[in-house]
Amino acid sequence: MPCGAVTSSQLTAAVARRKMSLTNWRRMEAVFSVSFALCFLFATGVHGDGLTVLQAPDFVSFQKGDWPVSGEKIPDLVALTMGFSVQEDLSWPGLQAGPLFQRPRANVLVVVRGVDGLTLPQSVASYPLENPVPFTLDSVAETVHSLFAEDTPVVLQLAPSEERLYMLGKANAVFEDLPVTLQQIRARLSQDGSVLTSLPLNSLSRNAEADLLFLSEVQVLHDITALLQRHRHLAKDHSPDLYSLELSGLEELSRVYGQDSPQYRDATAILASVLKKFGEDVYSLYGNNAVVEVVMVKTFEAPLTRKSRSILESKQISNPGSPYNLAYKYNFHYAVVFNIVLWLMIALALAVIAIAYNLWNMDPGYDSIIYRMTNQKIRLE
Repeated sequence: MPCGAVTSSQLTAAVARRKMSLTNWRRMEAVFSVSFALCFLFATGVHGDGLTVLQAPDFVSFQKGDWPVSGEKIPDLVALTMGFSVQEDLSWPGLQAGPLFQRPRANVLVVVRGVDGLTLPQSVASYPLENPVPFTLDSVAETVHSLFAEDTPVVLQLAPSEERLYMLGKANAVFEDLPVTLQQIRARLSQDGSVLTSLPLNSLSRNAEADLLFLSEVQVLHDITALLQRHRHLAKDHSPDLYSLELSGLEELSRVYGQDSPQYRDATAILASVLKKFGEDVYSLYGNNAVVEVVMVKTFEAPLTRKSRSILESKQISNPGSPYNLAYKYNFHYAVVFNIVLWLMIALALAVIAIAYNLWNMDPGYDSIIYRMTNQKIRLE
């Protein structure tokens, strides 16, 4: 048989080996793809709506795990981390009970809308968020104000995109120069010390409306830490402080450019680094005794609407939540107060009746010696 001749059996064996090599290569390629995807997920964190604790003192014990937390329970979670009681027990194993006589000096909650995952390394713990409904920390702010009214704690709730601001206590004096409206914040971007001089903008533009909204929110975070560094005495008082910030710049960038755009990717990287530095700065300013949380949500299930009233309005409504001028619902103290007032009024009424009856039927012939001695003519009987 000639050297160059190939039999049919040899040709069949070669083709089979070729098919096996291709099959093995495809299997190896699939294994490598899955491994790379898993490594990417573990490196960047779990994507989706979630709650990430950036900083927390040692006595606020967050347990690491995948226990989901409901969005409507976020205010109760913040209240428990500050040592306050809640109306309903939070049956969530992610937060363990801490010491009774220790509480953090501040709690900072940052809500980031329009993102389903941020690379936030060196965090304390991360949890998935379920039922992402809108929420506010108004109940926690009222608790802080009622318990520490004399110490005037700092309470700041800010949403730059909606120009929504709520300040209480010392925050009125400390953050009076903080730009609130979008016009004020954009004017701040053109001044000295702006974040535009230190941030790598890359694909972000200084003239685009959506880009300026995102950069304005970054500027607000920078200005808050700068004002806290200027007023370091706030972190040394005995009253806890509360900060609630809502950022929606990424949501606007996603709507305008899309999540696959370079603007969105650059903004996500910038926000991750800014939030990391913001948490570290606030944590160090409060003497490593502050809790910093970040809530990441793609979109809320229902729009958040808040009605506000001016204190100068002539028409006052006893219950702002009711359009029919109805009174507030009675709480559990109503029965106690009602019984106290009722029986006190009955006792006073009976006392008045008894005194009036005795005065009406008093016999003037049996006057006391004091009444007789005050007369000019002393009656001797």
